[in-house]
Amino acid sequence: MAPRDGYTIGQLARLSGLPVKTIRFYSDVGVLPERDRTAAGYRLYGEEDLARLELIRTLREVGVDLATIRDLGERDLRQVLSLQLRTVETQLTALQRTRAVLRATLERGEPSETDLRRLNSLGRLGAAEREALMDAFVSEVGGGNRARERWLTGLREAMVPDLPPEPTIEQLDAWLELAELLSDEDYRAVLRRDDSGFWDRRDRSEDTDFDGWRKVNEEIAGTALAAVDQGVEPGSAAAEPILDRVVALLAEMHGVAADGPGFRRTLTRAYEEHDPRAVRHWELVAKIRNTPWPPPQTIAHTWIAQALSAHPTPRSTG
Repeated sequence: MAPRDGYTIGQLARLSGLPVKTIRFYSDVGVLPERDRTAAGYRLYGEEDLARLELIRTLREVGVDLATIRDLGERDLRQVLSLQLRTVETQLTALQRTRAVLRATLERGEPSETDLRRLNSLGRLGAAEREALMDAFVSEVGGGNRARERWLTGLREAMVPDLPPEPTIEQLDAWLELAELLSDEDYRAVLRRDDSGFWDRRDRSEDTDFDGWRKVNEEIAGTALAAVDQGVEPGSAAAEPILDRVVALLAEMHGVAADGPGFRRTLTRAYEEHDPRAVRHWELVAKIRNTPWPPPQTIAHTWIAQALSAHPTPRSTG
């Protein structure tokens, strides 16, 4: 229990085990405001200040800065500690990555200039850097089209996955290449031009059925993959009814009245002009995630592209 008039700094130091200079500094910067002063001018503190001093010491030990402690006031301490926990976990992840890359580099033998550049690039792999990269990508590729920006926003995690805590050299190189690719102005411009008519028709629409599109896309891929699994060659007669179903689904998605030679030419041209960098993009994602390449979607659309080339008209008009 505190003396009637309160604790002096010397008494607080003896009770807390902290040096007088440290307590005086905390008081001067406002994290431990004095309660009163004696007639001789000595600072006085209460029982609650002794408890707060212990809290300050604990927060400083886990890395909370003095400005945050000073502003804590009546704010939720749980929130402050939760934020600090996330900070510590982020720092640990960064250290784990650095350790993994250093270890893999040393295991390869004499470090090269490429190894040094790779190590120098580790700072570009944090969550904040990834979010900034995707913010810029969505903004530029979206081109002000709200429907396309919403679609890209939903793909953020898929398009730029986070590295595992202990990445391989191959995963690290894939992430760095992916970051360069997504920052490439020409690549962004190509993606912005692709399907521009499709997105222009949906600009400023608040009720675009993205879930419906995903289901249609899943059905398209599933239909083509079933054909692959059954060994149906894209150029065979057996592929025609399957392709008819696929094209009918694509026509529905694109708002086309019906399947026909003109629509099939448009689809074929889109496949032929598809930027190979987009394929590389998803290949890099697979490397970062350590998932098989090519993925089912790529296999499905490769089959569809080949079937369209072999069957330029639907059976009803062939």
